[in-house]
Formats: sequence, C-alpha cells, structure tokens
Amino acid sequence: MSTPDGLPVVRSLAELADLVDKRRDLYVRWSRGPETDLAAVSSTDDLTGVAMPGLSANPLDIEEWWQDRPVEVWVARRLYDYAHLPHEKGPGVRPWVLEGREAARGPDNEPLVVEVRPVGWIAADVIEEARAEVDRQGNPWGPLRRTGR
Repeated sequence: MSTPDGLPVVRSLAELADLVDKRRDLYVRWSRGPETDLAAVSSTDDLTGVAMPGLSANPLDIEEWWQDRPVEVWVARRLYDYAHLPHEKGPGVRPWVLEGREAARGPDNEPLVVEVRPVGWIAADVIEEARAEVDRQGNPWGPLRRTGR
C-alpha cells in the first residue's frame, strides 16, 4: 500500500527488518517528509541555525559487530532511540526510510545524507512494535533525549 505521495508504507517491524537485511545505505529520517526535505537537501542545526550539507538521518545498516543477532531488535532500537522526535518537532513529523550517501556528520555525530532517494514511510504501528520489542529485551534504556537545565 502507498500514500497519496506515492511512497509505499512499511507496516511492520518484520517488513522493515527484511528491507534492512536486503539493502544497504538506508537511513531513517524523522521529518515532514521527502516533499519538504528534498527541496533543499539540507538540515539546520537547532542550536546555531547553521545549514548543514545534507539531511540529518540515522543509519539503519546493521553493523558487523551485531553479528547474527535478530535484525528486528536492531531496527527496533534504531526507531526507539528517536521516537520522541514527533512530539518535540511538532505536527506532521514522522519517520521515513531513505537511501543515500553520507556526506558529513552533524553536531550530534549523526550522518548528513545526500543523493537522497525516498524508500517509504514507516507506519505508526511499527514504532509501537519497536517499543514493545525494546521492552522485551529486559535491559531498559530510554530514547535519546536532551533534558532542559
């Protein structure tokens, strides 16, 4: 199934894990979507307002050290760590998968991606599945968030 913008929708954690298992150079970006992002292909540093040379995104590629552990757990953590962003960035912000090339690193050491090709939206149910998978791991950790002073 796809959305009005023509992008397919990833509807389960297993579907996303399968995608990550078969492809490389995939990232997840939390934003208002490709239509907005691809107009400039540049993110802005929230602290300084400086334009950065690419879209801020988080890698989905499995690291070698992960070995043969479940891809679903890897993907769940990659989503869970940033699931707070829609609440902090405002209405319309949601996760989508993109393929691209890392051009630089942002101030939080995140990849800045260029040559972006949208792959698909990630359904909200997938985020809930990711939360449940993280909870099943038994070693609690929270999403990556900065707290105020």
